[in-house]
Amino acid sequence: MMIRPATPADVPQILQFARDLATYEKEPDAVVATEADIHAGLFGPDPLVEALIAEADGAPVGFAIFYRTFSTWTGKPGFWLDDLYVHPEARGSGAGKALLTTIARLAEARGYARFEWWVLDWNAPSIGFYKKLGAKPMDEWTVYRLEGEALAAVAATSQPG
Repeated sequence: MMIRPATPADVPQILQFARDLATYEKEPDAVVATEADIHAGLFGPDPLVEALIAEADGAPVGFAIFYRTFSTWTGKPGFWLDDLYVHPEARGSGAGKALLTTIARLAEARGYARFEWWVLDWNAPSIGFYKKLGAKPMDEWTVYRLEGEALAAVAATSQPG
């Protein structure tokens, strides 16, 4: 198993992995990103995310997308794992652990305080895997999201005063 930083040549594979992940997460039509979007996010003039590719025998079998966050509580940055996906045939090969280990090492090397992500509550295999690594669920937190019309409505609200 080899873990390496993504290159611009990986963009089509990254987008396919994102589509495969969305299908696994029961949202097969949720990915609207294009190759241009992925390229800009990873390799544009102001990159927003980092990506790693897991390879077995020279072929991509998984990926991770992550980005820097900041905690006012610790006063330090951290990483947020946006996507982690390993092709079904490669699960159990160590690819997922290798991807997470590489990100954890990057966080440690950069002096970051945290490495966080979310997981769907029905995804028992992943939950078990994360707990085995020593990750702790943050059950007292609930994720909220503004998107689409709700995001536009809030953005259009006039400021008080």
